[in-house]
Amino acid sequence: MAELLLILREIIGPVFVLMLVGYIIQIKYKLDLSTLAKVNIYFLAPGFIFNAMYRAEFSGYFFFSILGFFILFVAIIFLISTLVGKALKLEGNRKTLFTNSTIFFNSGNYGVPVNALVFQGDPLATSIQVVALTFQNIFLFSYGIFSIRVSSKGKWRALLGYFRMPVLYGLVAGLLLNFFNVPLPDLVLVPAGHIANAMVGMALLTIGAQIATIKLTKGLRLVYLSMLIRLIGGPIIAYLMILVFGLEGITAQALFIASAMPTSVNSSVVAQEYSDDPAFATQAVMFSTLASAITVTFVIYLARILF
Repeated sequence: MAELLLILREIIGPVFVLMLVGYIIQIKYKLDLSTLAKVNIYFLAPGFIFNAMYRAEFSGYFFFSILGFFILFVAIIFLISTLVGKALKLEGNRKTLFTNSTIFFNSGNYGVPVNALVFQGDPLATSIQVVALTFQNIFLFSYGIFSIRVSSKGKWRALLGYFRMPVLYGLVAGLLLNFFNVPLPDLVLVPAGHIANAMVGMALLTIGAQIATIKLTKGLRLVYLSMLIRLIGGPIIAYLMILVFGLEGITAQALFIASAMPTSVNSSVVAQEYSDDPAFATQAVMFSTLASAITVTFVIYLARILF
């Protein structure tokens, strides 16, 4: 019980404070949600990813090993959610949003503080979370946007649209400058740091504003299914993968806990900009984040006794 209260206070509390701020501001001032989404996607996300890639410090073998784990993990969840979508006869945009709500998880403003709380800044655990965060952000702002645009624009127009995204160039620039150890002046690094720090706050404020504009419907079956796959299916799949690969100790614990995070806040931000049905994405984030107060606590407990 004490551990549950600790997570509620230290992790869930700050997340919901920022969402509440966005909710109140939207009620009072009626913000332009499309503009908020554009600020996140075209300004904050590229700066955040560039900053993360440029400052990253881990070996190539470690990075690609952990990255491979998460790629396989997401591929399995994608297959499961796609099969569920077909069984429910979902089509077009709704099918894409359902799948995205299960494969994109909140490894940043939720996953990072959970990792820090559980492992007390252990370098190995922190590095694993950084890889998860990097992968999820790159994946979300590439495939996540592409998949939504495909359902309405077609593959070629969606692909062309992605090459116009500044996120791609922020990623490439950060990786290349890091690999070749190119020193950058404070004139670049300081603004990049400020942009990265603003990413979490603005994303949470945006979803709070989105929540203020939606009306919860009775037909939430799809949201509940998304929650089940993301919060329950995710840790089960990760556990089986950990057993198959023979992982143990902090590595196994960190991967297991990272797999249990709720639906990514940024998936809702992306849906606001590119989807015809952003309300579903927002509800998926909201309900999975609420439910994760219980499920993540349970996963942390299991991680300590299983590995």
